[in-house]
Amino acid sequence: MSAGKLKDYYKILGVGKNAVKKDIKNAYRKLAREYHPDAKPGDKAAEERFKEIAEAYEVLGDPKKRAEYNQQSEFVAAGGPRMGGAQSGGRDYYTNDAGGFGAVFEDLFQARPGRAGPVRGDDLAYTIRLGFREAFTGTTKRIKIHRRKQCATCGGSGAKPGSTPTVCPTCGGRGVIAQNEGFFSLSRACPTCGGEGTIVKDRCPQCGGSGTLPEEKTVTVNIPAGIDDGGKLKYRGLGQAGHRGAPAGDLYIIVQVQPHPLFKRQGGNIHLELPLKFTEAALGAAVKVPTVDGSVKLKIPPGTQSGQVFRVKGKGAPKAKGLGAGDLLVKVQVEVPKTLNPAEHELMVRLAGESKDDPRAGVEAMASAS
Repeated sequence: MSAGKLKDYYKILGVGKNAVKKDIKNAYRKLAREYHPDAKPGDKAAEERFKEIAEAYEVLGDPKKRAEYNQQSEFVAAGGPRMGGAQSGGRDYYTNDAGGFGAVFEDLFQARPGRAGPVRGDDLAYTIRLGFREAFTGTTKRIKIHRRKQCATCGGSGAKPGSTPTVCPTCGGRGVIAQNEGFFSLSRACPTCGGEGTIVKDRCPQCGGSGTLPEEKTVTVNIPAGIDDGGKLKYRGLGQAGHRGAPAGDLYIIVQVQPHPLFKRQGGNIHLELPLKFTEAALGAAVKVPTVDGSVKLKIPPGTQSGQVFRVKGKGAPKAKGLGAGDLLVKVQVEVPKTLNPAEHELMVRLAGESKDDPRAGVEAMASAS
């Protein structure tokens, strides 16, 4: 086996090594949407790419794991060999496509700590796409997930009922063995038990000794009102089964909200651009304004200028835990008529003659002053 080279998680996500957490998160969201199996059904290459992206985000999105990864990167860049056991959620930081110098160290440094103890299962992620209104009002979705569940026959031990795993005679249950290399005494994974610390002699007939079985499970997901794009929901224990009877991982539901042609959301507030007639802006009016869940009347005062913003309280997105709602921010755009009939033209001419207001007076004054 050749030694692996350190995976470049920054390159995988397309961010710099000094990227802040927000940039890493945004890069992950963009790539996850593009390569998610739901977006590219049947595309195995996209599926592997998605797994790689999720793995990179799991490390770089966690400050502790990122610091550990950066430390190992510096060590390897300085010429140090791979040190075994560098993992994130059960995943190795290294690939297996390097050779040459690194291969000399593979057998010496590949050992991981003994895994005789229970290891929690991996988490799962599932993306749900919602319409703008669905996210606003909340909804319920039923999804199917594919996972590995604990084998009920052996309870996850992998051993045939009535029997138990035995302590590995080679490593004495430690999962690692010592190996002398000149001045060095190094550890490597036990070749007999593969680092488990125990050996299953009589395998469970149901799961073949793995301790887990494949499962397609239907999950009812309750989407709370007001959830935003990128929001996450966590379902404990619905991830992959743990190793040797350990607790299962969790299921994370990632929400993608489709954009709306009229409304734009920013936090708890909803933004809307509303066209106004020239006469409504000049004289004032009470106009009908659409909201996500109906319509309201908005009073436009005389002399309203194009671009002015009016706030309609409580007509934004619902807040978490029923703590009210954001506001609707209405930005008015005054529309000047492109064509006039004879009567309208006569009125405008009369208005122009009566008006004493010169909007360019201040501009001319500033120009002459300079």
